[in-house]
Amino acid sequence: MIISAVATDDGVSFIDRHFGDARFYDLYEITGDSASFMKRIENHTEDEGDEEGHGDPVKARSIAAILTEEGVNAVVSRVYGPNIRRIRKKFLCIVSREGAIEESLIRLKNMFSELSEEASKTEKKIIYLQNR
Repeated sequence: MIISAVATDDGVSFIDRHFGDARFYDLYEITGDSASFMKRIENHTEDEGDEEGHGDPVKARSIAAILTEEGVNAVVSRVYGPNIRRIRKKFLCIVSREGAIEESLIRLKNMFSELSEEASKTEKKIIYLQNR
């Protein structure tokens, strides 16, 4: 099972900003048969105010801690910032070329075996989902 955190502001589309700048992370349980919504987590790291700019390691640790606590092992976004170097040590990073979350979830479900294998590795590669 893959628990993925999707970077979104509205629950329908991915954001066009860095993963860490999302208002919410919608969590989905991905299996070979389904992609089921689990819950929404609000991103409070923007409220903390002391961000040093893009690639702030404190922000990366804060988001990673929240997602790890929820059992997340994959993150999905259209855009990542410099912190992708840090978060890919803990999470399988997936880059979607789609705007719509639903389309990407279908692809993730169909790639379940590959994603599971990659998520278990210490050195995870970045997965790119292509448009149909």
